[in-house]
Amino acid sequence: MSSKDSITFRIQPCYSVSGKPVIPGDKSISHRAIILAAIADGNSKINNFLQADDTLATITVFKKMGVNIENNVQNTIVRGVGLYGLYAENPTFDFGNSGTSVRLLAGLLSSQKFNSKLVGDESLMQRPMSRIINPLQQMNAKISCTTSGTLPIKIEGNQEIKSIDYKPPVISAQLKSCLLLAGLYAEGTTKIYEETQTRDHTERMLSNFSHPVMKKSNQIFIKKAKRLIGCEINVPGDFSSAAYFIVAAVITPNSNIILDNVGVNPTRSAMIKILKLMGANIELKNERVVSGEPVATICAKTSELFGIEIPKEFVPIAIDELPIILIAAACAKGKTRLTGAQELRIKESDRIQSMSDGFLNLNIKIEQFDDGMIVEGGEFSGGIINSNDDHRIAMAFAIAGIISKESIVINNCKNVATSFPNFISTAKEVGMNIDYV
Repeated sequence: MSSKDSITFRIQPCYSVSGKPVIPGDKSISHRAIILAAIADGNSKINNFLQADDTLATITVFKKMGVNIENNVQNTIVRGVGLYGLYAENPTFDFGNSGTSVRLLAGLLSSQKFNSKLVGDESLMQRPMSRIINPLQQMNAKISCTTSGTLPIKIEGNQEIKSIDYKPPVISAQLKSCLLLAGLYAEGTTKIYEETQTRDHTERMLSNFSHPVMKKSNQIFIKKAKRLIGCEINVPGDFSSAAYFIVAAVITPNSNIILDNVGVNPTRSAMIKILKLMGANIELKNERVVSGEPVATICAKTSELFGIEIPKEFVPIAIDELPIILIAAACAKGKTRLTGAQELRIKESDRIQSMSDGFLNLNIKIEQFDDGMIVEGGEFSGGIINSNDDHRIAMAFAIAGIISKESIVINNCKNVATSFPNFISTAKEVGMNIDYV
């Protein structure tokens, strides 16, 4: 049974979906809007802020650091305290399940005058943090984590942060953003080399707050900030959340879904390119730029898909969408091969293993690798899935339930609330037969 601590979904086949579901605000952009608004001078207004567990954790942490934040459904008002106005009476900050919050704020907190300790829930406490610790130490931060490279992170305040020239050893937008935030306080110019471009929400957001980031080829430069200036931010719909309904329309007969006001940042929306290579009928309309972010209406219709080898260059910028892309692959003719996705192993769950286990439970043939898998198109049999407390695994297999032979039951779905708290009601709006057990 579903309860506060254990939530179970049941999805029964419906064989058709349609409508214009409202997609919640972008999680990545919502995090960054709060962070920069908090250290800006003056007030900032954030429209369409994502009201989910992860983003609310970011708000809670800043409230503990003395920032006045008024948050409601219509908009969120942040009364910025300036670059040096944060303080903390209790230096322990709980980030819940939010890896984005903890990694980005590690960079910001490394330059503050007070000590801090960063913790999270059971899942977050196991995720790798050495990737941010090492470069921050090179910037003269006094920061450490456990010997196994996990939380808690401990930071000693009142340090003089120095700029860095850094080539990240892993492809990670969170690492890049962590260093950009630290670079706001570092003497000199911080330079980051990015061989493979990752999502650039932080760079775009900094321009909104009057501190542009310079780019040249594959290099990103940020100078020490004198001040950030509060502004108004309109958060687009979250592409990662929209992805479930795009795939729902594509794999289901007689289906047509229209998604308005969705972010289509090219460093984020590679899933559309991947699905089009597979034969998906997806169209972008009313393309425009809002608060520095590309936005469009996405129209997706029933399509005949075929297996492909997913281009490796698309993998880093489709990393959050790969679970639902693999659901599409399971509905395609032939085999789809995914490689270069080792990063999936260290998300909220080991997503390669979670997807492999789920497919086997639904009688989909797969072959697993260290950095990906081959999925052979077939028919979902129905069965029981363990999401391993991973919101993206839970929602991906929920979409599979639309066209399965029999019902699919998904256990441990509590963390869907970290990114898409209205997923069930939104799914019902388009005709999905989904409910709590």
